Amino acid sequence: MNDRATLLRGATILTMDPAVGDLDRGDLYIEDGRISAVAASIELDEGVRRDADVVDATGRIVIPGFVDTHRHMWEVLVRGGAPHHTLEQYYLDVLGTAGSGVLPGDVHLGTLASARSALLAGITTVQDISNIQHGPAHTDASVAALRESGIRAVFAYGKSFAMMTRDGGALGDDVRRVRSRLLPDDGADVTMALLTEWADDDGERHNAALARDLGVRTARHVGAETPISRLRDLGVLLAGTTFIHGNGLSPDELRIIADTGGTLSVAPAIELMMGHGVPMLGLSPHGLPLSLSTSAEVTVASDMFTQMRAALQSGRTFGRGAHSGRELTARDVLALATREGAAALGLGARTGSLTPGKDADVVVLRADDLDVSPVVDPVSTVVLQMDRRHIDRVYRAGRVVVRDGASAEDSRELVAGLVAAAARLGPVPRSPLRAGR
Repeated sequence: MNDRATLLRGATILTMDPAVGDLDRGDLYIEDGRISAVAASIELDEGVRRDADVVDATGRIVIPGFVDTHRHMWEVLVRGGAPHHTLEQYYLDVLGTAGSGVLPGDVHLGTLASARSALLAGITTVQDISNIQHGPAHTDASVAALRESGIRAVFAYGKSFAMMTRDGGALGDDVRRVRSRLLPDDGADVTMALLTEWADDDGERHNAALARDLGVRTARHVGAETPISRLRDLGVLLAGTTFIHGNGLSPDELRIIADTGGTLSVAPAIELMMGHGVPMLGLSPHGLPLSLSTSAEVTVASDMFTQMRAALQSGRTFGRGAHSGRELTARDVLALATREGAAALGLGARTGSLTPGKDADVVVLRADDLDVSPVVDPVSTVVLQMDRRHIDRVYRAGRVVVRDGASAEDSRELVAGLVAAAARLGPVPRSPLRAGR
């Protein structure tokens, strides 16, 4: 956390808090790592002003830090290595072949690089869907990297594909060690969840009981072939679960998620690329909360500008009028990428909007460049005109992690490590599709 307070002066501020509203031109004051005030004008006492970092934010748009509710962070090790994979090929070649060769040191490297890359892209909170736990050493490496990175993270402990294929979906006892020794504090910057993937009936009951006993949230991938009604009938649906993708689920199945306090994390870019099906972005009549996520860096860019555009495009193309009386808007998807993502992870009281009292997770965007000016509609500009190049500063709990568009940390050693790891792991294969597909 910075010792100095910070005053952002003269920015367009999109708070994403309906009670606070937006400011065409306003100031935002950060003190002790939190948002202290948002107003049209903030005047500081002379002594406070002298000690504060006063930033001229004229020509800038200020938004909350983005929240990515589903990312497989270790996969940065083979970033961009599966551009044409189907979902089935991804399971076999990325999770299977590539994942089987990943060592604990690789996991630390990939997770740290993914987290630092997320911060560069204005993502200040991420849920690491960490399906790479071959053993305790991999787990310890993942948690250590998240803590070192400075990002706010939910570590969703999950078995590796190889272990699930061999032993089934029931989680092992090491999760108790992780909860008691590594991640006991639910108020820390890195907290714990369980990735409870598809299992037999006994495995599902075991995982649900484990989550209840440890007092942690759960996450899981779902789709048309994994009906939520089965989980309901088994009595294993837990409030606050992050259901991932959900392509092809019927309205009745979606209603079960909503009725049991779950949320749906939609990763529209990769769902379209890998052929998951139509992204579930119609405005649901069941009140099912949605959020956005990047999913897998092996195929798509890991920033929320990519996801917001894919969400708006697919939502307006496939979801128009299907579930509600109005269309998906740019403001809707900006909310999904910020406020709604924080709420989905149970972090809405701490981040997701520029509300006084919340942690100062803040992104400052350049809006006076030739390629985005004039700014007629600030929300439209952020969602449809900007990308990572326009990120000027990023604050995480008041600490500057990106300044003038560059990371505050030296990335050269990380880059060299990634290059070496990728050379050792080799290219991602592409298995032939099975007959009939």
